[in-house]
Amino acid sequence: MMTLWQGLCHLPTSWHPLIGKFCGGLLFIIAKNRKKIAQANIQACFPNHSKTDHKKLLHDNFLCLGRSLIETGIAWFWSDKKIQSQIDYEVIGLNLLSANNHKNGNLIIFKHSQHLELDARLLGMNAELYGVSRSHNSAAMNIIQDKGRLLSMKGTADKNNPRKFMKWLKAGKNVMYAIDQDYGWNHSVRLKFFDLEVATITTTKKILDLTNSNLLFINSYYKNGKLILKLELIDGFGLDAEELAQKINDLMQEKILQYPAEYLWAHRRFKSTLGKNFYK
Repeated sequence: MMTLWQGLCHLPTSWHPLIGKFCGGLLFIIAKNRKKIAQANIQACFPNHSKTDHKKLLHDNFLCLGRSLIETGIAWFWSDKKIQSQIDYEVIGLNLLSANNHKNGNLIIFKHSQHLELDARLLGMNAELYGVSRSHNSAAMNIIQDKGRLLSMKGTADKNNPRKFMKWLKAGKNVMYAIDQDYGWNHSVRLKFFDLEVATITTTKKILDLTNSNLLFINSYYKNGKLILKLELIDGFGLDAEELAQKINDLMQEKILQYPAEYLWAHRRFKSTLGKNFYK
């Protein structure tokens, strides 16, 4: 299976859209649990949309999922030279990562786009980068994942080991961290996301205070076939932990709405507030 995956990723890039559509269409049929989760999230977050709109977004989301198999393979298996010559992309706001001359670290918050592995690889090719991640359930896949991610990052830390990535921030490093998932009620509170209550971690404020880091957001999306990565500062001055967390949720929602099909809707984002039965 790994050989097949690598082989597909190394086929001419002109073939990739067709391969992505085929994989997305196949997953739409066989990945029933993932489809059920995505469908429930889409219906909950877009209550005023028609059934036709829901179906279209769900279908487009799975086409992006199929494409992400190729994008992840590119991120994990291609050389920097090949990526630079064959992937059309642009990083906007890169100067924000060097504006402080490494006196302060940069905590870079990002949303779970389906092409997030390629996003990280591209950013890591243009700046020294570290990441916060979660171990994969499969030990074999975890080895592949770690090896692939270390092509773009200088190091990764488990989300449950904050001392490690906070040490990087204190040393003036750039650390990527995706917080738009349901991590349970430890360090989480009920906040709003798409007008629904959702478990949201509030540790961002504490991390910033302890490390004296800047807070950035990186938005990623395709525009006319080009993958755009756009960095921007998040101003949290005067906000407490919950207010900052809500501001981040609002920003996430704003960016997701611009290109909703590219978001990872197949995560059980509302399991702590709406219950696990919501996805059955």
